[in-house]
Amino acid sequence: MVSQPSTPPHLTNVDREEEEAEAAVAAAAGAAEVAEGGRGTWKHAAFHVATTIATPAAYAPLPFALASLGWPLGVSSLVSATLATWYSSLLIASLWRWNGKKQVTYRHLAQSIFGSWGYWSIAFFQQVASLGNNIAIQIAAGSSLKAIYKYYQKDGTLKLQHFIIFFGAFELLLSQLPNIHSLRWFNAICTFCTIGFAGTTIGVTIYNGKEIDRKTVSYSLQGSSSTKVFKAFNALGAIAFSFGDAMLPEIQHTVRQPARMNMYKGVSAAYTIILLSYWQLAFCGYWAFGSDVQPYILASLTNPDWTIIMANIFAVIQIAGCFQIYCRPTYAYFEDRMLHDKHTTHFPIGDRLVRLILTSVYMVVITLVAAAMPFFGDFVSICGAIGFTPLDFVFPAIAYLKAGRMPKDPKLRLLVRIFNLAIATWFSVVAILGCIGAVRFITEDIKTYEFFHDM
Repeated sequence: MVSQPSTPPHLTNVDREEEEAEAAVAAAAGAAEVAEGGRGTWKHAAFHVATTIATPAAYAPLPFALASLGWPLGVSSLVSATLATWYSSLLIASLWRWNGKKQVTYRHLAQSIFGSWGYWSIAFFQQVASLGNNIAIQIAAGSSLKAIYKYYQKDGTLKLQHFIIFFGAFELLLSQLPNIHSLRWFNAICTFCTIGFAGTTIGVTIYNGKEIDRKTVSYSLQGSSSTKVFKAFNALGAIAFSFGDAMLPEIQHTVRQPARMNMYKGVSAAYTIILLSYWQLAFCGYWAFGSDVQPYILASLTNPDWTIIMANIFAVIQIAGCFQIYCRPTYAYFEDRMLHDKHTTHFPIGDRLVRLILTSVYMVVITLVAAAMPFFGDFVSICGAIGFTPLDFVFPAIAYLKAGRMPKDPKLRLLVRIFNLAIATWFSVVAILGCIGAVRFITEDIKTYEFFHDM
């Protein structure tokens, strides 16, 4: 189990004085802090982080990723990605007030360290991650809703695209809530649904695995040599996607003082949930179905029916919360330019109308793409490779070094530098390989399926 340290590894000497300063600020300016929006506890941060990362759309593809890599490489890739992203999340949290100013968004944190090119680079990667993640979420939610529908209406005529539209309409309603903090109780429910989905799916997977003739289950890699290579590339992108969190500074902005310490606790608590759910589901799913496991694990389950339906219900609820967190950067970008423009009306009704128009356009675009190309596994991989890998692995490591937040001990400083550079280098390679694999399979799927295909 991941522990919950009071401070992350090697950061004690660096952060001690700033933690004391944050505590003093909290005592002297409590009312002002509430006005700025930092009212959440470390538990609320844990809810947000867990909802953002540990979504069924993220870890349901993990057994398929392991099947594309095999046991040795699959297990080592999953374990190393878990530890690397936990470490990277603590690094981002440590940069909350690194230059004396609050870094309230990922883009502004990058700008404060790297300048304007950092701002626009992170804005690009964040939008790719946000859009790709929400397209994958739409497809996953539609698939789960369709499975529930087919259980009660076996001869029903509604297609996957109908359920993607239904889910999009519900998300449009949730999008009218003003900010991430307003989602805290909904995300608390989503966190419990994460646990419920993981527990139910793991249990049903083991049950199904025991019913299968184990002699028929193969763990060998399938396809030609080139296919195996591209599948492995694709799997690396899927694993990167499963740990995607492009919103850590935005979440930390909702946390009360001392924000850094509360974020450390929240991140570690969330990763405890992630570890218990991710590893078990990935290993059990691959063990149960071997090389035949589906990209979305629920599609491999056969009985008992009521437990599969329950898992799908958990999935839809949890996915709804995750979608909301990932659409917020896009909303914030356009609202900053429209709602705060001097020519824009400042009447509440006018602001709400602008928000409704913005969110409606966003939802129409996401829903249309998800309905037209419902290739869940491919979107997961390309989103993980292009969007989440730079944000969750590469940027935190190099940003921490660039910011000069290094331990005082020379040996430890050298160790941290080597470790961070190794993470940044390796996952840059993973991003390139994952992108190659994802593009290859999207191209193949487009040849095989028509647009708006009922998967």
